[in-house]
Amino acid sequence: MSKSKIKVINWLGDVEEHNYPAAKSYLSIIYSEDQVVDMMIRFKHAEIMQFKAKDIFRASQLSLLGVSNLHVEKDRKKINKGVCLSPLLFLRDSLNGKVVIADGYHRLCAIYEFDEDAWIHCKII
Repeated sequence: MSKSKIKVINWLGDVEEHNYPAAKSYLSIIYSEDQVVDMMIRFKHAEIMQFKAKDIFRASQLSLLGVSNLHVEKDRKKINKGVCLSPLLFLRDSLNGKVVIADGYHRLCAIYEFDEDAWIHCKII
């Protein structure tokens, strides 16, 4: 399947509230409860930034989920309809030299399918 370039991905002005508990759940597997509580506070106060999709994948060291993934397909449909996406949540893991995608992995994969050079809105701590 060839990648179709899109001109604009619509973004919400801030992270949707339900994304924070999702990030907390994931990060709680990796980090202590005290660390995660601190991270959630820092995420809520962080500014929205932008990075290219391809750079985020390189920094995260994760593989791309294909269009056969149900959640990726759902997000692709949102993009096609012009629905605003929630910014992603990233954590800089300096110890391991990578970025942890705390929330938004499926959105990132969906966007990358359209345009690997797309600017991803995110909060990064």
